[in-house]
Parts: sequence; structure tokens; C-alpha cells
Amino acid sequence: MLFTVDIGTSSLKTALWDYDGNRHFFASAPLPMNIIENFKYETECAKWLRAFEDCCAEISKKNPKNISNVEAIVISGNGPSLVPVLEEPEIKNGKLSLEAANALLWLDRRAVKYQAEVSEVMGGFVDAGFFLPKIQYLKNEEKGLYKKVKYFLGCPEYLSYALTGEAKTVFPCEGFDRWFWNDSVLEKLKLDKKKFPGFIRPGDPFGMLIPSAADNFGFKKNIPVISGGPDFFASILGAGVTEPAQACDRTGSSEGINLCTRMQVSDKRLMSYGHPVKPYWNLSGIINTTGKAVEWCRNLLGISSFEDFFALAKMSKPGSSGLIFNPYLAGERAPFWDPSIRAHWRGISLSSGRSEFANSVLEGIGFAVKDVITAMEETGEKTAQLRVTGSMAGNACLNQIKADITGLEILEGKYREGELLGLAVIGSCFLGRYSSFAQACSAMVHVENKYEPDLKNAELYKELFFEYRKNC
Repeated sequence: MLFTVDIGTSSLKTALWDYDGNRHFFASAPLPMNIIENFKYETECAKWLRAFEDCCAEISKKNPKNISNVEAIVISGNGPSLVPVLEEPEIKNGKLSLEAANALLWLDRRAVKYQAEVSEVMGGFVDAGFFLPKIQYLKNEEKGLYKKVKYFLGCPEYLSYALTGEAKTVFPCEGFDRWFWNDSVLEKLKLDKKKFPGFIRPGDPFGMLIPSAADNFGFKKNIPVISGGPDFFASILGAGVTEPAQACDRTGSSEGINLCTRMQVSDKRLMSYGHPVKPYWNLSGIINTTGKAVEWCRNLLGISSFEDFFALAKMSKPGSSGLIFNPYLAGERAPFWDPSIRAHWRGISLSSGRSEFANSVLEGIGFAVKDVITAMEETGEKTAQLRVTGSMAGNACLNQIKADITGLEILEGKYREGELLGLAVIGSCFLGRYSSFAQACSAMVHVENKYEPDLKNAELYKELFFEYRKNC
């Protein structure tokens, strides 16, 4: 049995898996996000520890033997979220404890003034949301905190440090050099090398679960805690994207499109780095606020649940009577990389009702996805299908809109939590159950639903996408 953990922006999710890709138990816990002001998004790191404990307790309550049968723990998380760790981990009164200042979440853009300096040192553009600009911000703007920091870690590394007592940094894959560091980079930026733990890769162990943590949660002693890498890495595997022209659409608070390619691609609008399945590459474009846009609009319209929001959207005709929404509620990454760009509606008229506003947000997400895919295909790459994972992956209304707008077949897996299944793929390979990620995906990932484009909507959405792009 494998225990997988993914720290999202809005919730921490866990699951127990067997080696055939069957999920036996699932538990999640909500996570808060503190919006300080424009560009500043934080969270209390201890909330991740409490959420992990709550999920373990929920699964143990259902059947204590499940936790005791776990052979490995595999962890991934959102990013690039920066955690300034202040102390070493310990167990206090039966709870995990690892003191840290608030994490600067991936949405955080307070370090804009330092991105040019970091980009020059790295030899290419580095967005303010990545680790080094944020660390430069703390070094220069919060000098007292910077001096106190023991380690700078990412989100999943923080939880893994608490569980193993081993501080390590996950370097995701080839092609990530511009967003990480080496001794020369740290020296040029005048950063303290002792604050930066050594690198491991996804699939490598952080270490063994410390005995006090095993006793506390009911796990076996000396089981490995394994790096699942960033959430996108796990999602690609959980979606079963193992061949060129397949793409993963990772839905959630944000949305990531990851296209498998044969070669590395150079395009300033996108990121290109190693794919989990060698020798391929991953062409990536991240959209900042898609699930967050749905949540925002739901609250704006006073709708109590997501189910009611989608039911309201379905009452609108395709095209939302010409109402177009650009979902740039916290700036945008791909294809613009502009933290100052803002969302807006265009085409509001007397025929714009509540259902049109709701549906236009879903169509805006579809247009944002098409925008990224268009940029990818302008590099000469082809996209044959889109495999959806994440919190909105099981929504038939949104999946059909994406199929109609992109003109691609949309594939939905049996389990929408692709990160968790991808982590099980990684853990299975670590334990020797499969010889490769591709082999494990073939055995463990199962497609449940397919959505084909409705051709009668193709011309309408082609015109509306043209209008959508005029707003940018």
C-alpha cells in the first residue's frame, strides 16, 4: 500500500493506493490563503502540518490497519511557494512542529523589483513568483527574517523535513537550471549557501520516517518518504501522459498545460524542461486563476455551491450572448508573464444575465487554455488530446466547453486527483513494482470519460476567441 500526499493551494489531499492503481481511501483538508494586498499571497506553513495530521486521523479512523500497511509515503505540492524555515522539526504534544515564517505562495509577486536582477544572473527571464526573486526580496526588504532563516524550502520539502528530519531541495528535471541555483549563482546574488539544502530529484527519497512520527500516526517504522516533485510532475503521470502530442490539463486554483514533446522548445511565452518519461520533454504553460475565477464569480453572484454555479452556467447558450471574460484575476503567466494584467468582462448587454456571466467565466477558462495551446502549436508542436486532472476535472460542463473551444478530444481519468495517482506511480517504481514510469502508467491509469468537440459550436468559438485575444 502507498500513501500519497499533495499540498494544493486550497486543500491538502491524501490517498491510499494499491499497485494496480486502485484508490482505497481518500481524505482531504481545507487550507487557508492570506491575501495581504495586491501581489502578496501567504499561508501559515503549520496549517499544512495540521491538515496532514487530520487526513491521517480520518484514514486511521476508517481502518487503522490501512496506515500500518503503508510501505512508502510520496509527497508533492504547489509551487514555487517559498518556505523560510526557522528551526529543526520535532514532535510536540503529539503533533508535528516545524517553525517557519509564512510561506510566500506561488501567486505572490511582491518581488517584481528583483526579477530583473535575478534574470540577468540566470541568463534568461525569471518571473517574480519563482524562488530566487522572493529570496532576494527577503534578503533586502526583511533583513531580520532573512538572518533567522535556517533553510529555504519549497512546499513539499517542508512537510518532508518535518517527517524525516532531512532538509533537501527537489530539482524537478533537466531544463530547470534557470529557476534554481548553484554555488556560482548564490555567490553572485550574495546569498548564504548554508540556507540552501542539497538537491534530489523526483523519485528520490528524502529519508526515512522518523520513529516518533511513525508512532504518532500509526505507520511502520523506517518506511521511506519519497519526493514526488512539484505537483505538475505528478499530474503528468497521473494523467497517463507518456507520449508526444499528449497533453495534461492540470485543473485547480490555477491551471497548467503540459505537452509531451520529442525535443526541447525555446519560446519565451512557455517553459520547456524534462518530461517524467525519458527521453521526452515537457512544454508547459501555466494559467494563474482558473478555479479561483470560478470561486470568485460564485461568491460574486452569491451562489452557495459549485454545483449550483455549474447548473446556472448550463442555462446559458454557448457563447454567453457575446459576453467574454478574461480570467486574469492575479496577473497572468503564460503566454504573457505580466503580473499587472487584470481580468475584465467585455460585451455586457441587456441580454447578459446571471447564467451568461457564469458561463462566460467557464468559456474564459477554455479560451485561456486555447491561448496556451495555440502558443505551443505556433512552435511547431502538435496537440492530439488533452487529459484533464485536478479539482475541476470531473465537471462534464467545463470539459465539453474545453473540447468545443480547443477542438481537442478531452479525456477524463477514473480519479480526478491526478497528482495523487501520479505519486502512486512514482512510489511503485521506487519500490520496484514497475521498471519505468511509462510501464506503471499503462497499468495504473484508467480513462473513464471522453469528450469530443461539438462541431456546430466551432465557428462561434473561433470568432469569440478572436475577440478574447483582442482584449489582451
